[in-house]
Amino acid sequence: MAERQRCQSCGMPLGIFEGQDNFGTNSDGAKTQEYCMFCYKDGVFTNPNLTLDEMINMSVQFMTSELNFSEQRAKEMSNSVIPNLRRWKDLCL
Repeated sequence: MAERQRCQSCGMPLGIFEGQDNFGTNSDGAKTQEYCMFCYKDGVFTNPNLTLDEMINMSVQFMTSELNFSEQRAKEMSNSVIPNLRRWKDLCL
């Protein structure tokens, strides 16, 4: 099975959910294939000062409260995926 395309900021799978897509937008209003609508809008990050640690913590909180992941599993996933995404990768070198 092919790996799903993911937001290169938060790791959310990109595509169609509940009849609506969740792609972010570039400055010209066109959909971007790199980022979700929660992280990227009108060509800029919705929270430009967010740190990698803050993103990981937000991800863990979302996965435990909304997706019923255990805290340990959510931390493992967030720490293995998010630092390797395009937005954060250069910061981790």
